[in-house]
Amino acid sequence: MADQVPAEGVDAAALPARIEAQLRNRFTPVHLAVQNESAAHAGHAGTQAGGHFRVLIVSQDFAGQTRIARHRRIYEALQPWMQQGIHALAIRALTPEEFSAAS
Repeated sequence: MADQVPAEGVDAAALPARIEAQLRNRFTPVHLAVQNESAAHAGHAGTQAGGHFRVLIVSQDFAGQTRIARHRRIYEALQPWMQQGIHALAIRALTPEEFSAAS
């Protein structure tokens, strides 16, 4: 397991880059996209607890794992921000083969 990116002080503007760095450290993806969709949810009651993010991650680390297992691993990697910083997270986690087949 790679080192964890420090979570101290949640800076909303820097959070997408921190999410990306954490996922890159943990999974060594061949493709990774982190989108901040918070603006589309402005005024939503949960936005006080954090932002809305969408992640597409492609990594060989997911081979042989169920969708639920992949999501659990991602939630575990992002745990430092799940209580403060991330309110909602949409995840698409694929192997390189699955990504090629879907393209």
